Amino acid sequence: MSRPAAVAGPPSTTASATSTRTYALLILALINLVNYLDRYIVTVALPYIQRDFKLDNTQAGMLGSFFMVVFMLASPISGFLGDRMPRRYLVAAGVLLWSLATGASGLAASFTALMVARACVGIGEAGYGAVAPSIISDLYPREQRTRVLSFFYIAIPVGAAAGYGLGGWLSEAYSWHMAFFVGGVPGLVLGVMALFMPEPERGAMDGPEAQKKLPFLEGLRGLGRNDAFWWTTAGYTLMTFAIGGLAFWLPSFLVNERGLVADKAGFLSGAVTAVAGLSGTVVGGALGDKMDRRRPGGGLRLSGVGLLIAAPLMYFSVQVGSLELMFALVFLAQFFLFLNSGPINAAIVNAVPPAFRAFAMGLNVLFIHMLGDALSPTAIGKLADMRSLGFAIEVNAVPVILGGLALLMASKAFQRQNA
Repeated sequence: MSRPAAVAGPPSTTASATSTRTYALLILALINLVNYLDRYIVTVALPYIQRDFKLDNTQAGMLGSFFMVVFMLASPISGFLGDRMPRRYLVAAGVLLWSLATGASGLAASFTALMVARACVGIGEAGYGAVAPSIISDLYPREQRTRVLSFFYIAIPVGAAAGYGLGGWLSEAYSWHMAFFVGGVPGLVLGVMALFMPEPERGAMDGPEAQKKLPFLEGLRGLGRNDAFWWTTAGYTLMTFAIGGLAFWLPSFLVNERGLVADKAGFLSGAVTAVAGLSGTVVGGALGDKMDRRRPGGGLRLSGVGLLIAAPLMYFSVQVGSLELMFALVFLAQFFLFLNSGPINAAIVNAVPPAFRAFAMGLNVLFIHMLGDALSPTAIGKLADMRSLGFAIEVNAVPVILGGLALLMASKAFQRQNA
């Protein structure tokens, strides 16, 4: 099979190739931003939803957990399809589905109806999340992937901040229903634009020796023996548990235990998340590429150290009395957490064959959410009902420490695999 001209060569081959893959990267990054905007609107609207539907913290946590359960179960299926069909169609269909479902969330007249709408958001996000990194890895060479994937994952803190700010403002000024209506609009436009992205050949940037096709069972056996993949997934899962729980409950903590109104809580949470996440992701991408060039697994080592630094910062952030000092500690904790976005995802796509990347990403998504942020909103809500939300966030620092240790093990495994 001949390689498409638009994505055939290295980055400097032609201006056309550069502009084509830049278009694809930009569209995927904007979709990722809207993805997290839609996901985090619900967190800052949560106090209003709890009031209208008369929910306790455990029930409210289930709203986040149920979304994640559906998302994680659909992701391996999306990954399987992404290794076998044009990926841009999966991306476009997923974005259109979750955007419509976000708007439908605003129409929910009961807690059950809202749960169903959020489940549809999860199915749509799975159609996109599992395949987007594999598209990017086929557009850019290995030595640029950490930096490029960091640009892609900048959308997480920026989208989360937009969701916090937009959701808080619209919920306070109008209603939580309006927040969902507005949040669903941008994805409808981006879903159509995704249909015009290039569809790169699988393994296009991995050299002529890259395996273009791989029988599913053979790929599954190889993945089962891949220590670098599994240690990375373990560390990523523990990090996702912690950061997902913190992101879900931080606005409610500010409202219920620090006395802020929802729009101010959303604005402050969003501003801190945006600045810390943006700077952490950019720094992590630049340092990760440099450390990977020095030795295989260098970016994963950076990620592990980042989590070990973030854990005590997260713990002490809810113990201090000063609001300013609390946000300073939250900022530093999030900086070191987001330091890992590019290195971890680059390690995953680099650790598996090109023909199996979409499924490997889907399987990774399954585990990081099944054992991560599908559990943490409900678990933290249960701890909050038993004692306090501040105590639950303190305990949430433990998986961050364990995640850092797992990523250090992943770095060693990656080094052995590439020796």
